[in-house]
Amino acid sequence: MAVETQRRDANMNEFQNGFGQPVGFPVKDWSPPILPPREILTGHYCRLEPLDPERHAEPLHAANSLEADDRGWTYVAYGPFSSITDYRRWTETYGQRDDHRFYAIIDPDSGRAAGVASYLRMDPASGSIEVGAIKFTPLIAQQPAATEAMHLMMRNAFALGYRRYEWKCDALNEASCLAAQRLGFSYEGTFRQALVYKGRNRDTAWFSILDREWPALKAVHEQWLAPDNFDMQGHQIVSLSGLTAPLLRQHHWMKLPEKDT
Repeated sequence: MAVETQRRDANMNEFQNGFGQPVGFPVKDWSPPILPPREILTGHYCRLEPLDPERHAEPLHAANSLEADDRGWTYVAYGPFSSITDYRRWTETYGQRDDHRFYAIIDPDSGRAAGVASYLRMDPASGSIEVGAIKFTPLIAQQPAATEAMHLMMRNAFALGYRRYEWKCDALNEASCLAAQRLGFSYEGTFRQALVYKGRNRDTAWFSILDREWPALKAVHEQWLAPDNFDMQGHQIVSLSGLTAPLLRQHHWMKLPEKDT
C-alpha cells in the first residue's frame, strides 16, 4: 500500500487537459458522501454516543473536574467551565451545532462519559472532513480508549466516502502535533496568524489522512488496538507511533517520541 501511494503521488503531475496544461488526476464516479449520521460508534475500549446534554453534561463536567488545574484547556477553543451550569449550557448550544457532530466518549464498563470529540468543517462536496474540539478527561487520557475513539471516527468518515480527513491545531501545541502523527496524520504545513482565540494569536498546523492512505493506517491501528498488544498491566507491547511513522508523507518539525504511552 505504501508503494502504491508513492506511485500515485509521483504521477500526480502526469495528467493534462486538451491544452497540454497539467491537471489533477481524474476522480471517477465521484459522489459526495452524506453528513455523518448521529449514530453510536462502538469499539472494544469505548463507545461514542451523540452528545446529549441531559445524559452526558453532568458526568463529563465531573470527569473534567478531576484535573488538578486548567492546563488541559489551554489549546481547546472552548472552556474551561467553572460550574456544571456553564458546561451544560455549552453542551446545549455549541455542542448541538448543525455544522458539528459532537460525540461523548463512553467507557463501556462503567457507562461513564469520559471525553468529547467532534466532526467539524464537514464539506461533502469536496469529500473533506475534520476531527477536532477534542477534550479527553483523566478517565481516558493516554489510554487505549482515547486512541480507539479517534480510530472509530476516522474509520466512520472513510466508510461514508470522505476522501480527506483533517486534523488542525495550534502550532505551539506540541502534544497535539505529536498525537496527530502518532495516529497517522501527515503534516502539511502551518498557516500563520490563522485564528484569534482566547484573546491570542494562533498559527495553525495542518495534518491530513487521505482515503488512499487509510487502508494501511487502518491495518496498523487494528494491530495496535488488538488485546494481545497489551501486557497484563495494560502496557503496550508495540507502539502506535512506531507503526505509523513509516506511513507518514511528511513529519512536523517536532521530533516524534521514541515510544508512546
